[in-house]
Amino acid sequence: MMSTSGHSVFTVATSALLALGAACTSSSDDNPDAAGAGDQFALAQSDLPRETAPQVPAADQEQLASGNTAFALDLYAQVRGQSGNLFFSPYSISAALAMTYAGAQGQTETEMAEALHFGLPQSQLHAAFNHLDLELESRAETEPDEDTQPFRLNIANSIWGQQDYHFETPFLDTLAVNYGAGLRLLDFIADPEGAREAINAWVSQQTEERIPELLAEGTIQPDIRLVLTNAIYFTAAWASPFEPENTQAGSFWVDGSNEVTVDMMVQTESFPYVAGTGFQAVALPYDGRQLSMLVLVPDAGQMAQFESQLTADRVAEVVAGLESTNLALEMPKFEYDSDLSLRETLAAMGMTTAFDPSAADFSGMTGGRDLFIDDVIHQAYVLVDEEGTEAAAATAVLMAPTSAPPPPVPLSIDRPFVFLIRDEPTGAILFLGRVTDPR
Repeated sequence: MMSTSGHSVFTVATSALLALGAACTSSSDDNPDAAGAGDQFALAQSDLPRETAPQVPAADQEQLASGNTAFALDLYAQVRGQSGNLFFSPYSISAALAMTYAGAQGQTETEMAEALHFGLPQSQLHAAFNHLDLELESRAETEPDEDTQPFRLNIANSIWGQQDYHFETPFLDTLAVNYGAGLRLLDFIADPEGAREAINAWVSQQTEERIPELLAEGTIQPDIRLVLTNAIYFTAAWASPFEPENTQAGSFWVDGSNEVTVDMMVQTESFPYVAGTGFQAVALPYDGRQLSMLVLVPDAGQMAQFESQLTADRVAEVVAGLESTNLALEMPKFEYDSDLSLRETLAAMGMTTAFDPSAADFSGMTGGRDLFIDDVIHQAYVLVDEEGTEAAAATAVLMAPTSAPPPPVPLSIDRPFVFLIRDEPTGAILFLGRVTDPR
């Protein structure tokens, strides 16, 4: 067991399509020789099985969903100042930090709850996360008929700990029961590069190789003691796919004066749509119609102002205002990835103590105040084309009204826009991004 007089770190890393991970370092009186024995892939996990039918009150479910949405938009407000395209999974980040939060106490716990909008006590929060996680996974379990292809939504959690290192049983119980996460033992001390490769291989497998190297070379040092990872992978076909032969070169205005040529997908179809003051919005449902992409298109030259006013309440107002409308829709194809280091961002949001080695209290993990968060690393990848999101082959049945539709409302997404991938029944925001240049 590690001395409680020293300080360890753990790094939380996330990737969207996606994985999130955390790692912690040891004090100087760890014994490297003792840590070298044993199978690095052995398991040290709770004897308790995952609760697959948690009884969570509706009020707790709503509290978690609204809190996660508030965190998503708060985080976007912090990172939107970065130039260029942006994409991340607020759900993955929340889930990984919720696992970390299970070991937080004192001021560290209070600050994390405020920054992450965890409005439920620990005794209820983790059960609510479990319920939401299982709800989201169930979306992909619906049997398709012969003319449709369901989407895939896979969510996985794992913990990676230093072998021969002590972790508190209640902490491991919480993660096993509510996150289905067992503790995989690695040798960070003797073989940090091998540990990094093992974690990256798991993330790559969980994300269909879209995030092949979450942890860059040198990220895992011999003082690492714990990594918590969450991975989420999503792929879906549009309920109303675009015809590839209709895709054509078109203009996209990166800003008010700079024009670039991109591949524009085109279709005329009824979609949930609203035009508000200074913006237009459209929801593009995926096959099965339980998830959708909400695209928010500010008026030309209004992107910065629109982003500055983008809050959870604003998103709720937009969603409430959507009405089925016949649209002549133009939308760019795009594919890109995004990397975020969130240490300074989360500290700016109020999580200061968690990153302070002299003040952090994660004694719920080890029994001593010997851990602090070193960094939060996030990677994300997105592809949108005529078939859907993350390139899924699909056949969709399109039902046309028997009466003539009204003239289509034109919506040309030819300027920077924000988009959210949402679970319709719960309102959970799985991914959030911005496109400033589809190239």
